[in-house]
Amino acid sequence: METLKGRLDEVSDTPDFDIYWHVRNLRTGEEFSRHGDRVLPAASVRKTSVMMAALNAVHEGRLDLDQPVVIEEHLQKGIVSGVCQYMTPGLLIPMRDAILQMIITSDNICTYEVMKDLDLDDLTRYCARIGMKDTVHRTKLPPVGLPGNHALEAVTTTTARDQVLLLDLILRGTSDASVAARLGVTTELCAMALQFLSWQRFRNMIPALLPLTTKVANKTGRGQRGWMDAGIVFRNDQPLYILCAITDNVPETMPDGLPGHAAATRRIAELSRACWDGIR
Repeated sequence: METLKGRLDEVSDTPDFDIYWHVRNLRTGEEFSRHGDRVLPAASVRKTSVMMAALNAVHEGRLDLDQPVVIEEHLQKGIVSGVCQYMTPGLLIPMRDAILQMIITSDNICTYEVMKDLDLDDLTRYCARIGMKDTVHRTKLPPVGLPGNHALEAVTTTTARDQVLLLDLILRGTSDASVAARLGVTTELCAMALQFLSWQRFRNMIPALLPLTTKVANKTGRGQRGWMDAGIVFRNDQPLYILCAITDNVPETMPDGLPGHAAATRRIAELSRACWDGIR
């Protein structure tokens, strides 16, 4: 594991932007970090905790997976992620599919609809209750026009360690009712959440350098300050490791002229590959 830690630090050493990560080896239970407790913008990685808070509301009868969600025209303006912005106004889908699209295409119209009846302070308290002590929800839709050096207080924030904890709870909650209860859901709802994450359409970070058919249950994010990904990686259908990596202060253009996002997402993919090669 020390050899792997050294390789991860080597991948992370770049003068051009910052990389923070937390890893859990699911074969041994060992965890190690590169400033995994640093509070950073969550971007769309926040949506995994939104999903679990919504499923908690389903379990408690405050939300119904079959209730209708209408994609209204006024919600489609200014949206930059997902697919519902392109759909014919008036499209009707069940809440279950809105949660799904929030995860697999990071659809912000669906995110708004899922969060519409969820209080932000309650979301933060939910996170704290399950152990995500450094995650704070501040917005239902990402603020538009923020500068690259915006303050943390302008957005939802989290840590790499918090995201690894959440994914570990979801994974264990699929078979352990007491862990599912900690999340305020059932084992069946944990299984649904894990399946949604495994259907992720964005595969340019944690899965990018892994064998094509590798099962990865992950949620990506991008913000004005950087790119991030948090996911569970499986080998032969057995969970191998959980990784959350967050980049910060990523420049628009790298010194070699390539886009900053390409360098940031490549580094995260290299971190994941190092885990894949180093954990057996």
